[in-house]
Amino acid sequence: MTIEHLPFTLGSLKQAYSKGMHPEAVVKEVFRRLDTVSDPGIFIHEAREEALVQAKALGSLDERPLWGIPFVVKDNIDVAGMPTTAACPDFAYLAEADAFVVAKLRAAGAICVGKTNLDQFATGLVGVRTPYPAPRNALDADIVPGGSSSGSAVAVAHGIAAFGLGTDTAGSGRVPAALNGIAGLKPTLGALSATGMVPACRTLDTISIFAMTVTDAWEVYETAAGYDPEDAYSRRLAQPRLSPMPPVPRIGVPDAATLETFGDVVQADHFRSTLNRLQTNGATLIELDFEPFYAVARLLYEGAWVAERVAAVGPRLTERPATLHPTTRLILEPGLKLSAVDAFQGIYRLKALARICDERLAAVDALCVPTVPTFVTLGQIAADPVGPNSRLGTYTNFVNLLDMCGVAVATGERADGRPGSATFLAPAGRDGLCASLAASVEAGKLGATDWRIPSRKLPVSEVGPDEIALAVCGAHMSGLPLNRELTSRDGRFLRACRTAPVYGLHALPGGPPMRPGLVRRSTGGHAIEVEVWALPRQNFGDFIAAVPAPLCIGTVALDDGSLVKGFLCESHGVSGGVDITGFGGWRPYLERGSHPREGGDVARAV
Repeated sequence: MTIEHLPFTLGSLKQAYSKGMHPEAVVKEVFRRLDTVSDPGIFIHEAREEALVQAKALGSLDERPLWGIPFVVKDNIDVAGMPTTAACPDFAYLAEADAFVVAKLRAAGAICVGKTNLDQFATGLVGVRTPYPAPRNALDADIVPGGSSSGSAVAVAHGIAAFGLGTDTAGSGRVPAALNGIAGLKPTLGALSATGMVPACRTLDTISIFAMTVTDAWEVYETAAGYDPEDAYSRRLAQPRLSPMPPVPRIGVPDAATLETFGDVVQADHFRSTLNRLQTNGATLIELDFEPFYAVARLLYEGAWVAERVAAVGPRLTERPATLHPTTRLILEPGLKLSAVDAFQGIYRLKALARICDERLAAVDALCVPTVPTFVTLGQIAADPVGPNSRLGTYTNFVNLLDMCGVAVATGERADGRPGSATFLAPAGRDGLCASLAASVEAGKLGATDWRIPSRKLPVSEVGPDEIALAVCGAHMSGLPLNRELTSRDGRFLRACRTAPVYGLHALPGGPPMRPGLVRRSTGGHAIEVEVWALPRQNFGDFIAAVPAPLCIGTVALDDGSLVKGFLCESHGVSGGVDITGFGGWRPYLERGSHPREGGDVARAV
């Protein structure tokens, strides 16, 4: 394959490097592609010479995870020796050091090829609020490119860069991904350091990642994540780890009354087709009233968080307002009238709404929503700079206010040819679950290219040194009533398998919930279906403290010869129960046995 046709995905580039290609050739191809696209709005600073210097300095191929991978950086994130403008020329300064995340990526061998355009001071979801030429949408010149991280998304969608850094306060790392047919990973707040990033709303900001596929975005995220003692908002989180999609994930979706597409029937139909794919993959869909989430979303631009954006811009709004983009100024000026009382009232209102949202989230493992409710054309945003922008944030504005993580994924073309996209959302720390769910429905070509989704799959993480593998055989399994006792403690699914053929299974008396008891037998044992989950060691004691007699945690032998901790039952506890060993597992018993399937009513509990 010639370099002109080489997909700029991580797998393709690594394979090309293993066969002798050098990063200098890739950097030259980056800018050949940029010149061919001929869009002056993508970059604010093209690092043509700097990138070649970086490529030459890499030397021969080594084992660094991102060796020779070209990437772009949104121009509100510092790259040493390059200007940072936040799309405000009067604000510009020459960065003396890399942002924390940029430094980690470059240490991993990645090559920064330039700084990309954005909605000024990251204020907007349309991507055209810039004093520079606005980037053109990579797929449809009539619609906005999405913002605020417009340039990064467009560069990735054209195959100019293998990945791009954006930022995300209200959806800026997800909306551009949807509008350009790529993946956008918005991590848990505090997982990626904000050192070296120009803030928009400091309490809500995060750096985000654009890539052609969820797999590529995840690989970059694993490299970039890490605690930064210099960032007051950085959090000591577990190393990002991936799991397969659980056998029966419970996915919350907007109910018919609150699915909002602003009359876009094609969008609604495409979203339903995505949900059908989820169900085919084993998911249980749970309809939720989304109005509390929408109410949280409205707080972002109708409440005191506008004042936080004013704080980020500083005295510029009052001392040099002419240096601001007219729409940026229009959005920020109401924040000057807000008081400390308004701020506290907003905090109280958010707390009350978050309690309601948490109750809905407790019934599901994750949410699935359209990334955008509908499309916005350049003509619409020219006629009304504010209203269409607000509509784009319907499914994104509430996420950081509720401390959630999310992954936007391309789901193939809609019936009218425009890009389809869905976003998976979950509470903080469940980034890996969102990525697995997103990868399960990823479809279509990659961005504006003719490349197809590569066969590379998300790398499954085995149990880590800070985790304990736990075999569950009953109500704690995926989709069943007690599974939340694992997921609420950051448990993650590892695999479904069977025990060694030395166990009996009994339906214990009592309930609800109905529970089985796994008992080791000296003779007459069978292999029993189990799920193995990884539970953080720091949460293991709290979990087992709630295990009621006659159940206990012991050592369970699996069919591959390995031993893990798991649920067992004291032999006296099966008295009065039913021997269901012949079913081979708890799920088959629930499906074919005398008891109704547990959790059947949960799917309608909203």
